[in-house]
Amino acid sequence: MTITVSATESSSHNLLRRMKEGGFDFARLHAIDFYLLFPAQAPAQGAGHLFHGELLNTQVYRRANGSWYLQVSKVMHASQAAIDDFERSLQALVLPFGGISDGWGVTQEPGASGAELPGGF
Repeated sequence: MTITVSATESSSHNLLRRMKEGGFDFARLHAIDFYLLFPAQAPAQGAGHLFHGELLNTQVYRRANGSWYLQVSKVMHASQAAIDDFERSLQALVLPFGGISDGWGVTQEPGASGAELPGGF
């Protein structure tokens, strides 16, 4: 199950609350996916080269509307403070490339307890 929140939501608080209600295991480390929106492929790829090391994965892909996503996955605890801090850091790094934060998501491992939660996008 993938759980996501879009940038249009006022904060991560509501999603984290829904995750808790759904039985999400906050004690474990998870790959949290952060989505960064770009108007073109080149700046998305350029920004993608900034991320390495502790990050699990980066990938660039085209959206149906012609814009581009840079997905940055980081293995971390799913806490509001950690997610908000990393989102702020990402935003500062991608702003010179014309990128903006467009939310985050996490996949709950198969077989974990919890109901299917609607995504933000």
